[in-house]
Amino acid sequence: MTSLAVQNSVNAAAVAASTTAAKAASSTSGSASSLTQADFLQLLTAQLKYQTPTNPADPTQLASEFAAISTVDGITQLNSQVSGLQTSTAASQIGQAASLVGKQVGLGGNVLTPGTNGTAAGAFSLAGPAQNTELTVLNPNGTIAGTQALGALPAGQQNFSWSGGQAGTSYTYQITATDTTGAAVSVTPYSVYTVQGVNVSGSAPTLNVQGSAIPLPVSSVQTVLGAAS
Repeated sequence: MTSLAVQNSVNAAAVAASTTAAKAASSTSGSASSLTQADFLQLLTAQLKYQTPTNPADPTQLASEFAAISTVDGITQLNSQVSGLQTSTAASQIGQAASLVGKQVGLGGNVLTPGTNGTAAGAFSLAGPAQNTELTVLNPNGTIAGTQALGALPAGQQNFSWSGGQAGTSYTYQITATDTTGAAVSVTPYSVYTVQGVNVSGSAPTLNVQGSAIPLPVSSVQTVLGAAS
């Protein structure tokens, strides 16, 4: 075979390789990031196999293609690691939520929800020590349902229990606290709920609680009082 014939054969093979590469690229989204490592190796092998003997592939171009292969492989590994981290985080959130089942948790608010025995648990936080602390419970219509003297209390989180309510009724409460000089002490109230179960149907686990038809986000829990009595 003459040298011209060999050259024509090589050129034809090169055209075929280019066509194969174009078809492979067209099957993707058109971005190098959408090609897999196997795609890059296939294209590189075809390029080396059908290169022109008198004009071989540029080593600089080959180095660039190897770098592209490495980049795609690194992105694939990174995506796998991120996916694993997300799975691990979700499992950790579910585990934390499950550990709250059967316990009482406090959320921002001042709602009292009595159980079947008419007793409601509440909690609040004092910014400083109080010499006198009084609880006032209000009916849904705003009238007073009851009062209770809580006495002197130190700064920090405090718990209380109020009896005399009706199950299924949502009451609100107010805490009045004063120090030894008669000055008001700042109070942060909590609405207390008993966690009955965990809901994992959404993107993040939520808590099914007694006294609320709406599941509560785990992130809304501000304090954990302990096991429900």
